[in-house]
Amino acid sequence: MFILTARLSRKKIFRILLITLTIPLILLLCFMPRASEDTEAEPVLKNNADRIAYLQSLGWDVEPEPTESLQLLLPETLPDNYIAYNQIQLAQGFDLNTCCGKQLTRYTYTVNNYPNYPKGVQLNLYICSDRVAAGDIIATGANGFQAGIHFPRQAAEP
Repeated sequence: MFILTARLSRKKIFRILLITLTIPLILLLCFMPRASEDTEAEPVLKNNADRIAYLQSLGWDVEPEPTESLQLLLPETLPDNYIAYNQIQLAQGFDLNTCCGKQLTRYTYTVNNYPNYPKGVQLNLYICSDRVAAGDIIATGANGFQAGIHFPRQAAEP
């Protein structure tokens, strides 16, 4: 049998406890996920007034009531036809991957102030858990296009 003895003073015990408690605390703080400032700044859109205010904050003048609203269930993984659409969303700070397997509501508004397009422009806003999940602008007709929901900086045709 092997016996090991050590003589420890209170000062040594305090140092050992300090080190053994400090190292895990430092590791915990280093690897703990932090809430990003973007998440805190995300608007909560519970009703039509909130959605209109959000769109106005982006610079859009839209009709006060949506022309259409529909609910859809996003698949657990994005199918191929959603991946290209999600690239538009990623470019503007949204990501449909965060809503996979969840219910989305799409609100379609008529846009009144798209530069060089007085008519035929619609804005789709996709809401998931009262937060913007995606959005796009669609212009119909011969010079139609699809773009993100941020107001264009130049008044030129896309």
